Amino acid sequence: MSTNGLTSWAVDLKDVAAVYPFQGMEFILYLAGLAFWLWWHWAQLRNEGVEIRHEMDADASGKEAKEAIKRY
Repeated sequence: MSTNGLTSWAVDLKDVAAVYPFQGMEFILYLAGLAFWLWWHWAQLRNEGVEIRHEMDADASGKEAKEAIKRY
């Protein structure tokens, strides 16, 4: 089944129109992917930092952790 009118791949593809969708948008999609990747890592580091600070503030002296270790 051909959706682009080609019946054989034994042709010079520069003479064929679009072979796949969104042709010419590779760089824009690359930039969008890079921006998402950077945002994702920044958000994860920020959220993990908040979680670590919350846990550290909950047991700043370490007293509860030491008592739990002694119990077991």
